[in-house]
Amino acid sequence: MTATFDTFFKELESRLGAGAINRSEETLVRYGENTMPGGNRRPAGVVYPSSTAEVQIVVRAANAHGVPLYPISTGNNIGLGSRSASTPGLVIVDLGHKMNRILEIDERLAYAVVEPGVSYQTMYDELVRRGNKLMLDVTSGPPQGGMLGNALDKGAGYTPYFDHFGFSCGMEVVLGNGAILRTGDGSLDHEKLVNWHTSKYSFGPILDGLFTQSNFGIVTRMGVWLLPRPPAIQSFHFAFPDDDDLEEIIELCRPLKLSNFVPTLFRVANDLYLTGSEGESPEYSSGRAISAAARHALREKFGVGAWTVSGAFYGPSAAAIEPQIQRVHDHFCKSGKARYISHEEAGKIPPLQVAINAFSGIPSLGELGLLKWRPGGGNIWFTPGTPMDGKIANEFQHLCRKIYADHGLDYTVMNVCGPRFARGLHVITFNRENEDERKRADACYRAMSKEFAARGVFVGRAPLDYHDLHFGQTMAPFREACSAIKHALDPKGVIAPGRYGIN
Repeated sequence: MTATFDTFFKELESRLGAGAINRSEETLVRYGENTMPGGNRRPAGVVYPSSTAEVQIVVRAANAHGVPLYPISTGNNIGLGSRSASTPGLVIVDLGHKMNRILEIDERLAYAVVEPGVSYQTMYDELVRRGNKLMLDVTSGPPQGGMLGNALDKGAGYTPYFDHFGFSCGMEVVLGNGAILRTGDGSLDHEKLVNWHTSKYSFGPILDGLFTQSNFGIVTRMGVWLLPRPPAIQSFHFAFPDDDDLEEIIELCRPLKLSNFVPTLFRVANDLYLTGSEGESPEYSSGRAISAAARHALREKFGVGAWTVSGAFYGPSAAAIEPQIQRVHDHFCKSGKARYISHEEAGKIPPLQVAINAFSGIPSLGELGLLKWRPGGGNIWFTPGTPMDGKIANEFQHLCRKIYADHGLDYTVMNVCGPRFARGLHVITFNRENEDERKRADACYRAMSKEFAARGVFVGRAPLDYHDLHFGQTMAPFREACSAIKHALDPKGVIAPGRYGIN
């Protein structure tokens, strides 16, 4: 295998130049790092293509030499795998290192075309430079996260354009044999494509979804839809005092989203999700979760509740939005449990400023503080969803709280609520340098995965360590279909073998 890799890299160096290859010790260590309990995954080397044509060269060389590739965009998928490949010894294809151009921004039709290395911060900065007339939907994760990679991993944000894959339009893909595929209106065999990034559904099967959470091809460009930036954005927030208030909260949120009266998604965050971004646990001890008294003290310190609900309105002015804020205020406060936090007050509370930034399309570092809640840098995300039914949501809350507690970990979650469905972003922060704590974090994730699946609930995204686990939870025809598509589009299996469990 060493000789095979040497021949592969030698060919690429002759065709792409010495600067396109990196096999230094420092680089191999850095690209193998992640926050998973299963450990780092050292690659065989890193390749930096600068164009779609160069990606084709890399893929064809991989086919010729039998070398497995693992493409990444910017490698900021923290809590899910970072830059690491599915297994050690693969060749990382770092698309974002050189393929980081905004290829087009159409301000009249409100869309952009990006390469894999275009981050949320890059796009935000460019839109501001152009006069801030358009706004993008951001995650609350790293500002340097790639827009294209996040959409392909079914990531999401909080504005009306929260569904990043849903609001993408038109891809360019290098398949496993090195051929180029264009999706949507881009499939027309013509040099000038008028509607490639404006018409999402075109003639024939919709192939775009094949390249989400898969290893069927390498996406080298994608269209993304943008919002006209509203003149005014006003957030609202409600703090609830008790853990079991989640049932009431879900029942209150659902009608406001079913009618789309509130245009944003609701962020329903528990106390530790908000305050955990502001520093290390005051009671950290391996094997023991934070006490109820310490949680209460953190809520008092930061002015949040056991649960805090956040949303926002858009309009021509703050005054025009005020009647909508009042209507939501009356709706949430009718039971007497909620405490209203205004937009102005929330701006002085750092964890709630993160929510305001998200609703405003402004990238933010705020929630990265969750990585420091415990020492040692361990972090994994469990992302199931539940229907917008308060009773069901509370049942799953009790289940997860117990599993976290059984493993000596701190229950940290934000439910992102739409009209019918809420995605639960469960953060498992642990000391990766402590072997026992690392094992407990892994066992906690696996226990929740098993219990949720037994109740008919699946995850939305999967951390690197658990691709095989979740793929094994799917029905046999699904697995067989994925394998058949893999064989058809990547017959030699050179692109990301094992990613999301697909081989």
